Amino acid sequence: MKYRVLVLGAGFGGLELTTILSETLGNQADITLIDKNDSFTFGYSKLDVMFGKQLPESVRLPYRSIAKPGVTFRQETITEIDPVAKRVTTNAGVYEADILVIALGADYDLSATPGLIESGHEFYTVEGAFKLREVLANYEGGDVVIGVDSWPYKCPPAPCETALMLHDFLTERGIRDKCTISLVMPLSKPIPPSPPSSEAILEGFRERGISYYPLTCVKQLDFSRGVAVLDDDKELPCNLFLGVPKHCLPDVLKSSSLAENGWIPVSPINLMTKFPGVYSVGDVTSVGIPKAGIFAEAAAKVAAAAIIAEVQGGDPPPPFTGAGTCYIEFGGGRIGKIDVDFLSGETVQSHYHGASTDLLVEKKLFGSSRKSRWFGL
Repeated sequence: MKYRVLVLGAGFGGLELTTILSETLGNQADITLIDKNDSFTFGYSKLDVMFGKQLPESVRLPYRSIAKPGVTFRQETITEIDPVAKRVTTNAGVYEADILVIALGADYDLSATPGLIESGHEFYTVEGAFKLREVLANYEGGDVVIGVDSWPYKCPPAPCETALMLHDFLTERGIRDKCTISLVMPLSKPIPPSPPSSEAILEGFRERGISYYPLTCVKQLDFSRGVAVLDDDKELPCNLFLGVPKHCLPDVLKSSSLAENGWIPVSPINLMTKFPGVYSVGDVTSVGIPKAGIFAEAAAKVAAAAIIAEVQGGDPPPPFTGAGTCYIEFGGGRIGKIDVDFLSGETVQSHYHGASTDLLVEKKLFGSSRKSRWFGL
């Protein structure tokens, strides 16, 4: 009898997990991958589109390209999850599984920040980032605030990258001297686990005249007065807001018995939830590492190994280490890199590779290798 494996969400975690299971289990499993979207977009590609470096159609990877043995993709919206029965209901039908994996990613609550929907812009959804392409191309100058609205949020370096890339973009357009750029973040440093990378980013801000406001969030936009209000009640001049909206569980998970304190708790050993045979990877979990694609991919490898051991027998995999590599855009074609391990030792271990044009080639290989592995492109 074939194992029925149901994977919810086709981001970094879902794509890597289904690829491993397809390669290893072969005809031992029927794998169904469900996502409400028709395509995948790398997070860094959203910034490339925002700043005119790529066209929207060139960065979308259609799920119809997935052609893995034993894997069926369904573009459907999930409406109910029963983790006890391992039963999932969508707008198109009902699925029952022997093994269920939740990899839906974090959602966004734009209404949590007054003024964001009416007057601001967010760049964390694909649609929001792509709309900003035209907004930025027609911007004539003023006070720009890049603001994080809550913690936790995905890809902690992304707001810093946005500030540095915005400086380059406005300089190329010849209007940098007509603009101010302020960055508001809840973190004490741009990247707390890596002091050297944080200092390199802060030095980049100083060189470019970018104002940095740590340990605070944007709680409200008041464009009638032209200000962004921070959670310490400080007000910054603002006539263009680029926001990171509050992150939350998708509604279908909020109402499920999987959620606790806003996220899904999992075992740090194998990413299993409190329900046998139900795993969760990526941004929906509270495993204790940053919410970013590379860590969702790493978690998927461990969960996949645990599933394979369950199906085929054998020893369980080594515990999840929370290790990964993050690339940081410094502008001017220069890329920095951080290797970090969150869970292996008593303290976080990290190593920073200084920004250079050489690392741009490595970052491009990071993307192309996954396009090939997951989509055959």
